Amino acid sequence: MCLILLAWRAHPDFPLVVAANRDEYYARPSAPAQFWSDAPDVLAGRDLGAGGTWLGVTREGRFGALTNFRDPARIRPDAPSRGALVSDYLRSESSPAAFLAALPAVASAYNGFNLLVADRCSLAWYSNRADGPRHLEPGIYGLSNHLLDTPWPKVARAKSSLAFALRALPGREPLFDLLLDRSPVADAQLPATGVSVQWERLLSAAFVRSPTYGTRSSTVVALDREGNLDFEERAFDAHGSFGAARRFSLHVPRPECDAMGIEA
Repeated sequence: MCLILLAWRAHPDFPLVVAANRDEYYARPSAPAQFWSDAPDVLAGRDLGAGGTWLGVTREGRFGALTNFRDPARIRPDAPSRGALVSDYLRSESSPAAFLAALPAVASAYNGFNLLVADRCSLAWYSNRADGPRHLEPGIYGLSNHLLDTPWPKVARAKSSLAFALRALPGREPLFDLLLDRSPVADAQLPATGVSVQWERLLSAAFVRSPTYGTRSSTVVALDREGNLDFEERAFDAHGSFGAARRFSLHVPRPECDAMGIEA
């Protein structure tokens, strides 16, 4: 993923709302969102080369998503696939806190990443370019290819749009609309991440389009307080044209949260 907007307990009826774009090279083979044959509780797209995923949920209401940390000077071609971090969490029974607590011991093996993991009781974030795992309080969060809530223009703009889109729930179209923003940022506002100015311009839009690399899918996840989880993925081709949509509706069990949770 290259843009994830997330509202955690920021809406009275929807404790989790996610709007995310996956940006990737078109030549990299992947499968659309579906339940995995080798992990039937997992609903996610899949990297057909490395076997992991960029975003997914489970029938129990677990959620995981990942972005790369853009740092071309520190890329190691022999590093393991970062998508395995999401699929490992979704397959596990660990709490978000417990799963992330184990990552610092192995995180240096991976190229830079941001990982968001949640169950119905808690949400947490970890990056191997930051100090350690962080438990997230209720609020609206934005993540691109730097640290959580780094105020890149496209992140700030998308977070503002998400706050308005929440008012339209249970309608989903405003969430998809904010992901379609193709407006580039003025050069004076571009971050400096080690790529060319041309690439910084291209990547500054929420929806990225080029002949070889761009936004391949947009995904919206909405979980309401009754446990109804709606997952929709919309695919796009190299021209930025809409291809196909896949939508899934699940009912996830109500959890027994500890004293810090509001679901108990």
